[in-house]
Amino acid sequence: MNDPRNPLEGLGRNAEVSVLILSSLAGGPKHGYALIKDVEGFSGIRLSPGTLYEALARLEKRGFIEALDSDERRRPYQLTSPGADLLAETVTSQQRVITTAKARLKKGWSIA
Repeated sequence: MNDPRNPLEGLGRNAEVSVLILSSLAGGPKHGYALIKDVEGFSGIRLSPGTLYEALARLEKRGFIEALDSDERRRPYQLTSPGADLLAETVTSQQRVITTAKARLKKGWSIA
């Protein structure tokens, strides 16, 4: 990662999609349809197949996920150690943003 404040640098314009996919795969290997359903279940965001497979290809090319062998049509993917590291960096970075935003909203906007 070039910028320690932005661990997602280089993942393209839909880096947030990559975070959703990595988060899903942190729970175990999944094929495309299962990824779409899982992401929608925990985030409320429904990924289109095109968006999903574009992000999967980008993540696989960078070594953050890997495809597993399958006897069926469905090809499962799993998180790799570098992918888990990226997800952990991202969560830490985003947690700082969330903590700051909450504190500022509470102080300046009278929001609990």
